[in-house]
Amino acid sequence: MARKYFGTDGIRGKANAYPMTPDITMKVGMAVGLAFKRGNHRNRVVIGKDTRLSGYMIENALVAGFTSTGMDVFLLGPIPTPAVAMLCRSLRADIGVMISASHNPYHDNGIKLFGPDGFKLSDDLELEIEKMMDEDLSGRLSTSEDLGRAKRVDGDIYRYIEFAKRTMPKNISLSGLRIVVDCANGAAYKVAPAALWELGADVITINDKPNGTNINEDCGSTHPLSLIKKVHEVRADIGIALDGDADRVLIVDEKGSIIDGDQLMAVIAQSWQESDRLVGGGVVATVMSNLGFERFLGDRGLTLARTNVGDRYVVEHMRNYGFNIGGEQSGHIVLSDYSTTGDGLVSALQILAVVQEQGKPVSEVCRKFEPVPQVLKNIRTTGGEPLEDTKVKTAIDDARGRLGKSGRLVIRPSGTEPLIRVMAEGDDSQLVDTVVNDIISVISSVKSAA
Repeated sequence: MARKYFGTDGIRGKANAYPMTPDITMKVGMAVGLAFKRGNHRNRVVIGKDTRLSGYMIENALVAGFTSTGMDVFLLGPIPTPAVAMLCRSLRADIGVMISASHNPYHDNGIKLFGPDGFKLSDDLELEIEKMMDEDLSGRLSTSEDLGRAKRVDGDIYRYIEFAKRTMPKNISLSGLRIVVDCANGAAYKVAPAALWELGADVITINDKPNGTNINEDCGSTHPLSLIKKVHEVRADIGIALDGDADRVLIVDEKGSIIDGDQLMAVIAQSWQESDRLVGGGVVATVMSNLGFERFLGDRGLTLARTNVGDRYVVEHMRNYGFNIGGEQSGHIVLSDYSTTGDGLVSALQILAVVQEQGKPVSEVCRKFEPVPQVLKNIRTTGGEPLEDTKVKTAIDDARGRLGKSGRLVIRPSGTEPLIRVMAEGDDSQLVDTVVNDIISVISSVKSAA
């Protein structure tokens, strides 16, 4: 069934434009509140947000929706997405909400939903919520005396800091490490530097002064150049780049080279395999993960299970088949021994633990395989319609034939932006580049004709 509001990671769009308007946001609160009201106890919802200006507007609209259903609302303020998932369980909430558009620029915003178990909602439940949002719910709302209450909760970021610190092995300290952390002017601007410093590191923090409009602006995991510059400037041992809601992480080594999510998962998987902590016989990743990563795991008798793009699909496969490591090349890494969703800080701490255990430079610890040449290009479109065109289908079939068994081709509409993503990889870098450009050209010609 076609989805009207939800994409691959909740509801997302330009703030104060469809679907991220106050009226629709209030309907989200009403529909979700009714869907998760269970039992005779006072039902509660926890709401966190990143540092976008529009967070105030969306937060208040959600509060109106949830309290109208009789739910009590706990407002956490700026806090990472994984902290909302954790606090949803810790505070015994019936639902958790994160207001964020993740790595998108400030003018976008979104709503991510977590169930009482801290996991993102299933497709079926999201479709049920969409259906309710388009219905007249006035007859199902609470009476005047049963309306919910809302209160701002101070100090719960420290619960998350302590939780993150406890994921480190007890015998490991970060003493002696100089770390630059790029907070992306986002949700982790307080928690990440605090946790790293309390674990003993010498911490240099950049992009930790959010003003409502500078989140992800030329910083964070999608724009690591400022982090690379700072690592060189202060001669740091490692740089850590989070995104706006801190559910993803990329690393910069002491030489200034970027280490992506595939390499980070390889480090953790090998470490956990050697310490008999790895379960599931491998790692879960998406169709976008590099073929070199798959070969690395195969050489160690491990598998790479691939899913659709979106960390909730990764988590779903992990839960169904018993894996405890999964994630995306972009740096969403899910370690189910600790978290129910991607957690940039916790993932970084696992890497730091391996670095300290091995006593080697980050450039040696975190280069586990040689990536296969991979090219990803985006073309802006209003939807996936060009992919149904006969010319485009023919071009895709031709490209698959040219790549053969030594390469892969992935073409998909983005679930978070109006783009079609074209990715190819293989041992022949020139062929990979040509294949992607040919498909982009055909899609462009079809768009122009339309």
